[in-house]
Amino acid sequence: MSEHRQRIGLVINPTAGKNTGARIGREAASLLAATGHEIVDLSAMDGAHAVERGRAAIADRSIDCIVVAGGDGMVHLGVNLVAGTDMPLGIIAAGTGNDNARELGLPVRDAAKAVERITHGATRRIDAVRHVTPHGEERWFAGVLAAGFDAVVNERANGWQWPKGQMRYNLAIARELGVFKPIPYVVEVDGVRHETKAMLVAVANGPAYGGGMKIVPNAQFDDGLLDVLILHEVSIPTLLRVFPKVFKGQHVSHPAVEIIRGKHVRLEAKGIVSYADGERFEPLPLECEVVPGAVTVLT
Repeated sequence: MSEHRQRIGLVINPTAGKNTGARIGREAASLLAATGHEIVDLSAMDGAHAVERGRAAIADRSIDCIVVAGGDGMVHLGVNLVAGTDMPLGIIAAGTGNDNARELGLPVRDAAKAVERITHGATRRIDAVRHVTPHGEERWFAGVLAAGFDAVVNERANGWQWPKGQMRYNLAIARELGVFKPIPYVVEVDGVRHETKAMLVAVANGPAYGGGMKIVPNAQFDDGLLDVLILHEVSIPTLLRVFPKVFKGQHVSHPAVEIIRGKHVRLEAKGIVSYADGERFEPLPLECEVVPGAVTVLT
């Protein structure tokens, strides 16, 4: 983005990163305003209203770029606003996970550095993944779609009011491990059908999710391909042994792990709701495809 005065559509998640999101977001807004840019606040009480406001601002060209402040959920919201348009997306990473920002090489929890990237930075085009709902609505994600044990844990944790934060997920994992059974899947990649029982299936555009888990360490945001990881059926003790290795990406050498690459993916399994960029996405069956260069990121 050049040095001249820009109209920046800003969306801040007030609750990201135990409210760090709001603080860093406000700090970034002041820094942007101080450099002479006009801030158009598009924040709202919830994501749906923020998307509505953002879409209206993009449609009537009242802004020059969208900037989101928060975690992966905010990147997800930003991607859903700008995908398929030429509107650039700036990211102020201030959440708990920040996987997409970190893997894109963006500063994390540093308002000044993030603002520097937004005001002086170049742009980079990355791929995004498009799913069309039965109602014909386009939904996008940038990082990883989870559709196995990880998604089941998310769904369970989201049903609880207490405890908050990471503890809730740890508890959900513990609770789920006691009852989890391998899931029968149909995984179709570029028309080739695979039927298997698996613990976990993830569709990756970027390499990481869940706060530093390198689920597909070699996935790239701009190679025009999706990496579909399947962790085939293993015992629960094996799952417990293999799963921690995901933080360093060392699980991929395990014989039960298979990675299939392609452009178009269809997943079928009963009773699974998928999560993309950590956000509740769509129930299976689900089809998605990579759209090369669909998003312009200010880097």
